[in-house]
Amino acid sequence: MILYDMIDSGNCYKPRLLMAKLGIPFTRIEVSSRSGETRKADYVAKNPNAMVPLLELDDGRRIAESNAILLYLAEGTRFLPADRYERALAYQWLFFEQYSHEPYIAVRKALLTFPERAEDATPERLAQTLERGNKALGVMNKHLEQHAFFAGSTCSVADIALYAYTHTAEKGGFQLDAYPAVVEWLKRVEADKGHVPIEWQP
Repeated sequence: MILYDMIDSGNCYKPRLLMAKLGIPFTRIEVSSRSGETRKADYVAKNPNAMVPLLELDDGRRIAESNAILLYLAEGTRFLPADRYERALAYQWLFFEQYSHEPYIAVRKALLTFPERAEDATPERLAQTLERGNKALGVMNKHLEQHAFFAGSTCSVADIALYAYTHTAEKGGFQLDAYPAVVEWLKRVEADKGHVPIEWQP
């Protein structure tokens, strides 16, 4: 398989992390959205949405969207709960991650750390992303005060998806110490077998 990937993207880290944990061999091709590579014609022909990650299967079929890739890779493994209710919880948290978490926690980090995003870092945008990112962290913390993981009693695709941007949230100005249950959960995810850091490459 081929993963079209940007090394410092949390969304791209998700499938890399899961493939590392599952021991799935793959070829990684760097395609940077910041340099415009995702908008070049040859890449748009592969993914018309012009974004990474993109997984190309051995037979040439392709899957876009990080959480869809996670679900494909996790099928039949310990990372996708067999129980119907717990599996639905995994989906719930995947939707939460993309709708209520990533648009604020990931975006605020990008606004503060990527020079090309500096003009978008208005006081209003920074305030909004801080407020809504903290709300997301609060929702996570409340859940984790009662549960070790997000869907069932072990690490799942939901934890991988939420870990990707939460573990670097402080680079976006979020104070993780205010969310002790989240901090402890991060440690549990990192202790799960096969964990690799965001800069890992096959």
